[in-house]
Amino acid sequence: MTKSVGKWKLPPLVDVQIDNEWVAVPRIARTIPFGYETDKNDDNILLPIPDQLDKLETAKNYLKQYSYREVANWLSANTGRMISYEGLRKRLDNEQKRNNKARSLRQWAEYAEKAISKAEEIEESRIGAKEAVSV
Repeated sequence: MTKSVGKWKLPPLVDVQIDNEWVAVPRIARTIPFGYETDKNDDNILLPIPDQLDKLETAKNYLKQYSYREVANWLSANTGRMISYEGLRKRLDNEQKRNNKARSLRQWAEYAEKAISKAEEIEESRIGAKEAVSV
């Protein structure tokens, strides 16, 4: 779900890491997601908690071997912040959906670029053919 700010639409929360450093993101929901805290100066900005976000990345790898419940318990014990197994599953499912959607959109953009270049080639060949016939 997106939240409107004026006439701009903000994207759903995405963990952003630039040059291996987590960056602040806009707050778009009432709940504070795991790995973030509100900025003391601006309630509409969420500041990353690098330790929690790094452990969340590690937890994703543990899910290949352990259950959501076990990984959520490990994450809660090692970060000092509670996350339920349902919350962990929801967060990772939403992240996967965003990644799939982004991948699909990039693929469709690539198809569109190919189609446009092919249409331009066809158009150029038609114009050239008409000029050659009329001369």
